[in-house]
Amino acid sequence: MDSIEKVAHILRTDKDYIYSVEKRLSQFTGKKGVFDRIIYENEVRIKDRLQKLGLSEDAHAKEVYDALIGKVESHDVWLCERTGSNKCSVPQDFLNAIAIAKKVLKIPKGYFIKMEKAAELLKKTPPTKIIAYLGYRTVEEMLAKEDIVEILAALRFVEGNEWLNKSFFPQYNSLTPADFEDRAVEVRVLSEKWAKFAKIFVMKKWHNVSHLKEFGILFVIPTSLGISGELLRMLSLIFHYSHEIPFYSEIIKTLAEHPKTFVEHLLSLLRGDTLDKRLPENDSVQWLVIQRYLAKDDENDWRLFVPHINPEALHWHKAEDDLEASASSFGELGRGLNFWRDLDWVGDFFHDEMGNDILVSFDLVDTVMGLVKRHEQVKFLYHHQEALWNRIFIEYFGEAQLEEYCKKFLITGYFEL
Repeated sequence: MDSIEKVAHILRTDKDYIYSVEKRLSQFTGKKGVFDRIIYENEVRIKDRLQKLGLSEDAHAKEVYDALIGKVESHDVWLCERTGSNKCSVPQDFLNAIAIAKKVLKIPKGYFIKMEKAAELLKKTPPTKIIAYLGYRTVEEMLAKEDIVEILAALRFVEGNEWLNKSFFPQYNSLTPADFEDRAVEVRVLSEKWAKFAKIFVMKKWHNVSHLKEFGILFVIPTSLGISGELLRMLSLIFHYSHEIPFYSEIIKTLAEHPKTFVEHLLSLLRGDTLDKRLPENDSVQWLVIQRYLAKDDENDWRLFVPHINPEALHWHKAEDDLEASASSFGELGRGLNFWRDLDWVGDFFHDEMGNDILVSFDLVDTVMGLVKRHEQVKFLYHHQEALWNRIFIEYFGEAQLEEYCKKFLITGYFEL
């Protein structure tokens, strides 16, 4: 199996199609042997990590997968020990996680909905569950005494999706660029009073970190899943959102330059719209820009098997660099987290006990999510596969152009090369 066939096999797509993509991109850029280089670097990284895991290259898939899971668990324990945390079981643990993250976070100011406008939206559509839970009679009384940042964050897990989608979000149709301003991103741990409502939300999402990109809020919910790897997962998500928020903020600010289409495109952005129609075939290579992990809903979605780039995978790549940088602040021992560096796009097939080929992702996020679902024997691959599509693009055009094209073509949903 040559390198192009190997990449096609990993991505579950047609090898002849990938051959045609390679031919066109080679002609377009003048670069040769790109897929050979990708597979070579993939093999080098896997060989190195297997050695660090104490495994041979003939290890079975389950041995490799279990060793990767074990590495996540050991790194999480190490982080807990170094920060004085108790596996995220008391309020101080969450504050410790934020403190670690803030040593690395360099979030630029963003373009967000004004807080005065947020208060206006809340007054027009009062969040009755939150008002009652906090013991107030009116939304005005609540806003006079409570932190509006916490109220906005709590909308996610107290009022529920039906209220958000049918009552609160429809108000966004009236937003204009005048309702936005430049200001710093809020990064915080919510107060403990929200723990009661947050538990259900956290169990559904399998993590306790969330954000409101249109308001520039990144928050940690002070409740724990009680699952191994929790601190590592929390830090990774904080770093991920610290890149996602400014990414979208920059797009929204660009959209504001065109007031007539501003709200239409803003809503498309916030919904996570992704092109879902086949494009007319021509001599160019058509790349989709997919801003969601489609495989979470349908692992056979046709868009997963055609050339595409994914900003989510880009944010995770940066988050893994941040994670390593944060751990390095603890000294030489912290450098062990570089185990995960540049593994987001790495994976390969290993035999199971019956001799069948099983794809194993070396991506940190896939491994962490596998740990969360370990008892259900659910394995994850889609973060790795999306990162590999990004890697193909990067090899031809570079990471800077990947980010540029993600921003430039996110609304239209595709571009041609």
